[in-house]
Amino acid sequence: MSHARFARYGVNKGDEEADWKVPVVTVAQPTFLEGNREALIAVVPMSQTAHIPSHRKPRRSASKLALRAGVAGGVLSTIAVAGAAGPANAEPVTETIEMPTLGSLGTDLASAVAASAEASEQEALDQSLAAQEAAALEQAAKEAKKAKAEAERKAEAERAEKARKEAEAKAEAERAAAEARAEARARASRDAARTQLAATSASASSSDSDSSSSGSSASESTQVASGSAAAIVAFAKAQVGDAYVSGGTGPNSWDCSGLVQAAYRQAGIDLPRISYSQSSMGTSVSLSNLQPGDILYWGSRSGSYHVAIYVGGGKYVGAQNPSTGVVERSLDWDRPSGAVRIL
Repeated sequence: MSHARFARYGVNKGDEEADWKVPVVTVAQPTFLEGNREALIAVVPMSQTAHIPSHRKPRRSASKLALRAGVAGGVLSTIAVAGAAGPANAEPVTETIEMPTLGSLGTDLASAVAASAEASEQEALDQSLAAQEAAALEQAAKEAKKAKAEAERKAEAERAEKARKEAEAKAEAERAAAEARAEARARASRDAARTQLAATSASASSSDSDSSSSGSSASESTQVASGSAAAIVAFAKAQVGDAYVSGGTGPNSWDCSGLVQAAYRQAGIDLPRISYSQSSMGTSVSLSNLQPGDILYWGSRSGSYHVAIYVGGGKYVGAQNPSTGVVERSLDWDRPSGAVRIL
């Protein structure tokens, strides 16, 4: 026989005893179900109105509660089946039993749930990293494609620019060649006309040279340039020895009209660039009445092919041709067709 005091658990199955009368319960022997030799847990008879102090335990997680409910349900089902399988005249069980606690099973379940949650979190993290890596690869592919397209566009633009420059250079070379051919033809035409004119003028001048030689020589010997004419003559003489270049305007190479234009610029006079335009200006004067600074021309006045500057003393300075360059010559060396006076 043993004695036990129960402070909290138990349910009273009778009304004849009050709570204060049963502070100690005497258990004579273990109680057994019929056909079941396992010992049951001792219970304490209590009044239906007995006050049970609050013994609220810490809350358990939903998974633990569900597992515990399942275990409790299984145990109760086992007891019910065992009772139904006993004899019909078996004594009914009037005691209330207390279910065993989960113990280490709850701890293992909590560990399993925590491991499962950690594995799920790791899986979600892996999926997130994989998604970020895929997005980065896709972005890199797009940027590479864009960079390739930009490089191809720049290469195409460079090829187009190179082709344009080559075309321009070719066109410029063809234009320069055409100008050179035209200038060569014009020079050949001037030389032929000059030769013919020299032949005709020589025969014409021989008849009147005797009559005018004395007077002209006297006037030529006494001619002295002054004022603007002096500046023009001085500039023209200073260029003697420079090269002749078709289209040349100085400072070290000239053609005939370029030299005349530059000389008159010293006097503040701006002449046209072409020889026949220069000979069309001013007033026509005879070769027997020349003054320093007058413009001499060969050919017709409105269609001259060569010009020079009279410097006095029966001489002129002109850019003749590539073989001679800028020279000072006597009027008799290459008799001009006429003269104009600008000053």
